[in-house]
Amino acid sequence: MKFKSFLGGMALAAMLIAPNAQAQTTLRIAGNFAPEHSSSKAMEIFKAQLAAKSAGALTADLFPGMQLGGAKENIDAVRAGTIFGTWVGVAFVSRLVPEVEAVSLPFLFDDRKQAMAAIDGPVGQLIEQKLAAKGFAPLGWMELGSRNVTNSKRPLKTIEDFRGLKIRMQPNETHLATFRAIGANPVPMDVKELYSALQQGVVDGQENPYSIINANRYSEVQKYLSATSHTFTQNIIIVSKKFWDGLSPEEQKMLRDTFAETRQYQRDQTVAAAEKSLAELKAKGMQFNEIAPAEYARMQDATKGVIEKFSSEYDPSRVKLFTSELARIRGGK
Repeated sequence: MKFKSFLGGMALAAMLIAPNAQAQTTLRIAGNFAPEHSSSKAMEIFKAQLAAKSAGALTADLFPGMQLGGAKENIDAVRAGTIFGTWVGVAFVSRLVPEVEAVSLPFLFDDRKQAMAAIDGPVGQLIEQKLAAKGFAPLGWMELGSRNVTNSKRPLKTIEDFRGLKIRMQPNETHLATFRAIGANPVPMDVKELYSALQQGVVDGQENPYSIINANRYSEVQKYLSATSHTFTQNIIIVSKKFWDGLSPEEQKMLRDTFAETRQYQRDQTVAAAEKSLAELKAKGMQFNEIAPAEYARMQDATKGVIEKFSSEYDPSRVKLFTSELARIRGGK
């Protein structure tokens, strides 16, 4: 199908033909991250660079901050073809590609470099292939960082302190199982509902990277912040495969190259953003505590069953791929 014919049949996607002689394609891309989050800022750079590289032939309309709904709605809209793409936390695609659970296993990576090396290698490629089979074209991965817990009840210093706390989680079974294993009461919930749920006491707490906790103003409705670093997370930009297949090879390459530059900027900003956000959260009055190494080890031990369950439920060849990659990354080879 030629690109102009394709555009004519997809009016709902708002891919526009300019009134002048040059065709202009406008790509609607939504995200559930606040405008000040590093991923949203990175997408602004993506937008500017794309317009410059294409001399205005390809432009992006960005809708951060849940303007077009929460993460689930954005993913469903991409799949249905009503928007071009979304940048979204990887946990939200686990209902489509369960293998994504591999990068959400608890207490698995020693640091962010290991976590990003896993997603940039064969494990990430496998996830991308599975997403393509579900109607998505992945453009690449950005970094969210380590996830940490806030709550309104008490400091979390020991594993016993988690018992009975209602903690909002992403709809990711590995994340839910992790918090069940340490005695909490995890509640799956879309991020668009979270602030009011914290404010009204529907849940006691939540877990997110420092930058998201700060950007989403959770300090206004939460008192305690604990450096649990129980998992490292990424976000991914996925676009409609129907639209993607209608682009020319040159346009596809331009989009991939532009996002590769954008991704690097975003990753470079993540560490600085986390440090700045933590300092600001403390300044706003949140009580911060580290987790002692002995307690951290207890949490690791309590959640071993989550990793074992994951390994028992998936194709042995894929489990072998992941474990061999993890060994390679940890060995620094």
